Amino acid sequence: MNKAAYLFVLFLFSMLQGFSQEAPKDSTKKDKKKLPLPLEAGRTFEFDLNEGSWMSLDVGPDGTIVFDFLGDIYSIASEGGEATQITSGLPFDSQPRFSPKGEKIVYISDESGGDNVWVYDFESEEKKQITEGNSNAYQSPEWAPDGKYLIASKQSGGNLHKIWLYHIDGGSGTTLVKEPKNLRMLEGAFGDNETYIWYSRRTGSWNYNAGLPQYQIATYNRETGEINTQGSRYGSSFRPTLSSDGKWLVYGTRHDDQTGLILRDLHSGDESWLAYPIQHDDQESRASRDVLPGFSFTPDNQSIVISYGGKIWKINVDTKQSQEIPFRVKSSLDLGPELDFDYPIEDSEEFTITQIRDIAPSPDGTKLAFTALNDVYTMDLPAGT
Repeated sequence: MNKAAYLFVLFLFSMLQGFSQEAPKDSTKKDKKKLPLPLEAGRTFEFDLNEGSWMSLDVGPDGTIVFDFLGDIYSIASEGGEATQITSGLPFDSQPRFSPKGEKIVYISDESGGDNVWVYDFESEEKKQITEGNSNAYQSPEWAPDGKYLIASKQSGGNLHKIWLYHIDGGSGTTLVKEPKNLRMLEGAFGDNETYIWYSRRTGSWNYNAGLPQYQIATYNRETGEINTQGSRYGSSFRPTLSSDGKWLVYGTRHDDQTGLILRDLHSGDESWLAYPIQHDDQESRASRDVLPGFSFTPDNQSIVISYGGKIWKINVDTKQSQEIPFRVKSSLDLGPELDFDYPIEDSEEFTITQIRDIAPSPDGTKLAFTALNDVYTMDLPAGT
C-alpha cells in the first residue's frame, strides 16, 4: 500500500472513531449537557510524514499557515518546516480558518459527540464550542471581516446545507437563506466588501456519475438578500477565494477529467488558468469536507497557498509559478481499542468443513462435485469419500 492510500485508510478510521453512539431526536434543540466522545483511546499510532491528503489550510496575517492533518490541526511558518500541533486526541478536527487579526481559528470538530463549530484561542490555548446539538452536519466555517461573527454551512434534519450566521459568543444563530429548499450552499467566503458572501451552490443533493455542471459560485447580499450567480462553467465553479484588496478571485473548475484553478480579475472580469491540474474535486460525491479543500491568499495578495498532490504549494498570481512549502508532521494518533477476537482452530490432520458450496451431481447420478475451502472435490454417490 502506498503512502497516499495508507493516509486515506487512516483518515477513514479516524472518522469512524468520532461517531456518537446516540444522537438527540430533535436536532433543533440545544444540548445543554455536552457529552464527551464515547470511545476511549486504547492504542497510539506514531508517524513522521511530509505529505497528506485533502488538507484544508489558511494563511494568517503574519503568514503562518494552519492546516488539518489526519483529524488534527497543525501550523507551520510561511516558509514551511516542522509542524506545531494545535489540537489532538480522538476528536476529528478539520477546516481551520484564521480570525481577521490571527489570534484565533474557527474549525469543525466532533469533540462533543457530533459535528459542531469550535473556536481555538492561541493566547489562552482554550477551545470554545460555538454551536450546539450533535445531530447536525457542519462544514465550511469562516470569519466575518469584523471578527465578531462566523458563518458555516449547516445541514439539519432532511434539509440541505444552508449558510448560517453565528456570533462569536454563541447563541442559536440564524440562517441567511431559507428558500429555495433545494438550494445547497457551501464554501462561504468574504472579500474586501463584507456586504457580499461568496459561496458554492448547487440544486439538490448529490448523485454519483452525475452530469456537469454541478456547482456554480454565487454571491449573497447581506443587506438586500439578493442572490446572483457568478459562474457559468460547464465544468462547474466552486471554492471561491478572494484577495483582501478586492482585485482577485480564484476558484476551482473541472476541465476534461482534471480539476484546476481559475484566476479572475474582479475589475476587468478577465479570467485565466492559475494552476492545472491540481487534485480531483468532490463535486459528484457528498462533498462532506467541501468540493475542494480550503486555500488562501497570502497577506500581500501576491500568491495563494494551497495543498494538492500530497504537498503544500505557493502559487504566484502574476507569474503562475508554483513553489513547494515543505512540511513535516511528526506526531501520534490516539486510536480506539483494537477489534481483535481469538477463534481457536485445532491444528490436526483432520478438519471438519462447515460450509460446502456449489453442489453439482454428475449427469448419470453416480458422482457429486462441490467446492470447499476454495478447492473443488468429487465423491462417489451415495456415500463415497
